[in-house]
Amino acid sequence: MPPAQSSHTPKPLRHVIRISQLAYMACAFLLFAVSFPIFGWPVAFSWLLILPIIAVYLVARLRTTVSPNGLEVRSTFSKRTLAWDDVKGFRFPKRSWARAELTDGTEVTLPAVSFVRLPEIAIASGGRITDPYASAAEAFAAKEAEEEEAAAEAEAESELVENTQDQPEEKRP
Repeated sequence: MPPAQSSHTPKPLRHVIRISQLAYMACAFLLFAVSFPIFGWPVAFSWLLILPIIAVYLVARLRTTVSPNGLEVRSTFSKRTLAWDDVKGFRFPKRSWARAELTDGTEVTLPAVSFVRLPEIAIASGGRITDPYASAAEAFAAKEAEEEEAAAEAEAESELVENTQDQPEEKRP
């Protein structure tokens, strides 16, 4: 039986990925844009007020939550929870949100998730997803260390050659 949770036990890491809060500013601009036809002819264009309301709803609703247990996807009208055992991998189409490929062959769109968010997903997933940026940085650091080691060996060898050339010929073996 696992130990009971206490105030000193860290809570499991949970990361929520949302649409940027700046999108609310776009909603305000949309409200401003539709206000002109509404004030011009209210009877005919009052239905346009629904557009900024829908935009605010979408910005507030759409999100993906990543936790060590899995993914929680909130789309326009539904909510779906995916366990990590059900996720086979991720696909990142151009100019679109990421998609989780499931073991049953279907795909689920992950709102607000792009390739840039992959390091955040890697941390919140508890190591189930690898961070390609970290892998690239480790490979680059290993290559630099190898090059520095080769340069140090070449320098030591050139110093050895210089030292043997500086000695008089009778002392050379």
